Order: sequence, then structure tokens, then C-alpha cells
Amino acid sequence: MNKKMWGMIAVVCLLAVAAWTPAGAQEEPKEKPPLYSYVGFWAVPRPQWAEMEKQDAADQKVLDKALADGTIVGYGDDQNLVHQVDGATHDDWWSAMSMGALLSVLDKFYKSGSATAPVLTSATRHWDAIYVSRYYNWHPGSYKGAYTRVAEYKLRPDAPENAVEMLSRHLFVPLMEKLLADGTIVEYEIDTEAIHTDDPGNFFVVFITPTADGLDKFNAASREAHRMYPLAGQALDALVDLTPHRDSLNSSMATYK
Repeated sequence: MNKKMWGMIAVVCLLAVAAWTPAGAQEEPKEKPPLYSYVGFWAVPRPQWAEMEKQDAADQKVLDKALADGTIVGYGDDQNLVHQVDGATHDDWWSAMSMGALLSVLDKFYKSGSATAPVLTSATRHWDAIYVSRYYNWHPGSYKGAYTRVAEYKLRPDAPENAVEMLSRHLFVPLMEKLLADGTIVEYEIDTEAIHTDDPGNFFVVFITPTADGLDKFNAASREAHRMYPLAGQALDALVDLTPHRDSLNSSMATYK
């Protein structure tokens, strides 16, 4: 089936969902200015985890200053809770409204020597990624002991070019905004890679919940949405190859302006 046909199927399903959900009666979500996020992933040996926590605390001084002067809009660090053989154990990230602002913070870390801290050089694996989101929102504040859930999806090869936009506007954002409003989550974003180091068809649905109960509430809300609006599942299947779908779950510290 070609891109045009997949696009027609998805559009029909998504418009039907929008027409029958409460979100369909509200103003349709629109793209926001691009939000860029830099993420450094680390596979740190278990005996060094305490040192990694100390390094994160030391890096916070640079990030707090960048947040205060408006260079960045958020930052945080994560510890993976569901470990994979070749995966990361930790990550550090910050977000900004421009690539220039994002990389200016990276430059500060390089110049300060933080990038060559002993605990980081002990990592068995390391890689970076830069993401961009045009659908996102958050509650300002600092959150410790929160949980970050990341769902990775891959578009079908013949999905239309605006597939992520359609899914975001009609499926992901309405659900996330409802959960943000009732406090179940404190942040969400739908990301693609700004610098493609992986498959260009990949995209990521991310949310942060302040408590573990929020994960259960999200799952319940997602199941209810699929039960009430089965066309949503058809739209997702029309655009996304669910075979390579993967999730990650992290214990997180996050601060947003």
C-alpha cells in the first residue's frame, strides 16, 4: 500500500477520533516553537553509581545558572530502572528553545572539564542524542524521585511525511493534556531526532509523572481511550510499525522553568 493510501486511512481514522472525543470539541493542538533537548547516555559500572550521583549534583551548578538566565528551559538526570544488556544505566539532559542555546551549555561542560570526570570515563558505553519536539508542555518546578516513561515508535516506510504531526495532534496531545491538567503527569513531549544518528522514522513519546501511581493512571487512561475510540488504534496501526516498539522507565530528577 502506498503513502497516499496509508495517509487516507490514517486521516479518516484520526478525524473520526477527533470528532467524537471531548478534545475534538476544543481547539485543535498546534505546533509550538521547536524545543531542543540534548541527552547524554552512559553505561556506568554499578560500583560507580554513587559517584555518578555526585557528578550530577556538581553539574547542577552550570545548569541552574543556564536556567536562571534563560539559556535553557529545563534539565534533569535519569537512572534506568529496567536494564538491558547493552543499554544505558544513566542519562543527563537539558532543553532549550534553540540549537545555539543548547550547544552553549555543552560547551560550558567541555570547558569546565566535566566531560572528562573520572566517573564518566569509567563508563563502558556512551552516546549522545539531540531531539526536537513541536508538541510539548510542562508544569514549572523541580521534581525529585519522579518517573520518566519513554515509548519509542517507528513509522511505516510508506507513512506520510506529516504522520508524527497527525498522531500528535489527534491522539497523543489530547491524552497528555488531560493528564497534565489533573496532575497525573508534569511534563510530556513528542520527540524526533534533530540530528539523525538512528532511523529517521523513529519518534518518541515521553512523559514524567511525579509518583509511581501516575504510571498506573496513565495506563488506565490509555486503555480507556482505546476502548472508547477504537479508531485510534487503527490510525496508529496505519502509520506505525509496532514490531520494533520499545519502552524505557527511569527514576528521574527534573527541573522546568
